[in-house]
Amino acid sequence: MSEQSKTVSYGGQAVIEGVMFGGKHVNVTAVRRKNQEITFLEVPREDKPWVGKLRKIPFLRGIVSIIDASAKGTKHLNYSAESYADDEVEPEERAKQKQKEESGWSLGMIIGVAAVGVLSFLVGKLVLTLVPVFLEDFIFGKMFDNYILHNLIEGGIKLLLLLVYLWGISQTPVIKRLFQYHGAEHKVISTYEAGEELTVANVQKHSRLHYRCGSSFMMLTIVLGVLIYSLVPWDNMTQRVLQRIILLPVVIAMSFEFLKLTNALRDVPVLRYLGYPGLWLQLLTTKEPKDDQVEVSIASFNRMLELDAQMEKAPGTEQPVRNGVLDPLKG
Repeated sequence: MSEQSKTVSYGGQAVIEGVMFGGKHVNVTAVRRKNQEITFLEVPREDKPWVGKLRKIPFLRGIVSIIDASAKGTKHLNYSAESYADDEVEPEERAKQKQKEESGWSLGMIIGVAAVGVLSFLVGKLVLTLVPVFLEDFIFGKMFDNYILHNLIEGGIKLLLLLVYLWGISQTPVIKRLFQYHGAEHKVISTYEAGEELTVANVQKHSRLHYRCGSSFMMLTIVLGVLIYSLVPWDNMTQRVLQRIILLPVVIAMSFEFLKLTNALRDVPVLRYLGYPGLWLQLLTTKEPKDDQVEVSIASFNRMLELDAQMEKAPGTEQPVRNGVLDPLKG
């Protein structure tokens, strides 16, 4: 493994017909267009000093990272959605849609919101937290009084809803391809961390599952949520709902720290199994990518590395843009 891959933990996310990777200084999205051209959105990272300080504080860093990733990811999802929309409609129709964007929904906006609905943790987690509470109370509320048992059943319902939801959306063509790009993203990161050359053949040899993934994070919030909620008794439905809302940041923070722990222990015999539940969930949220999808992921990662290296040599200077957009706003 190269020295850089030992010290830098890169991450990314799938977007519509492409992949985004976050570097030390820039976030890059590569998208495959209908004419087979690969285009890029390149957004410099300009974190505020206080954000950087919060990222170093255990437990707080998890909440900061989730909010930051959600804000940055939306820009890249929208870029991929607009690119997809441009390729799917005739130029005349696209011109009409642009005229309506200020007052209505364009095709690109609709697709963008759909993608955010799949990948956005902040909105989905709140819904996934509260809906099982009401379902469990409606079905089992009057059967017994043991709140810990109620919490366990609630966790089971939450897991079932998540699995059914992920399986259902994975049957649609757009989301299935999105999950293939998710697999391509994981494969590229694993290849880089193994110190191997980023070729399609090398990347395809690696697993589409990765310990450091948002899917694993979702699974951890369910498992640790049951444990954390069981530490605080509740007597009625109002207390139960308020408890879930108040403790949600705690669950997020603990899950983030545990995810970092499982990633650090993934090469340790026996302890590596701590991360397996998250890997199992990735069997739903990732699909085996095709070679052309891997090519897009490699292009995104290489462009990110290239721009990172340029900014390391000449910090604060404007960087050249190749076949893409260098957005001056925060990525």
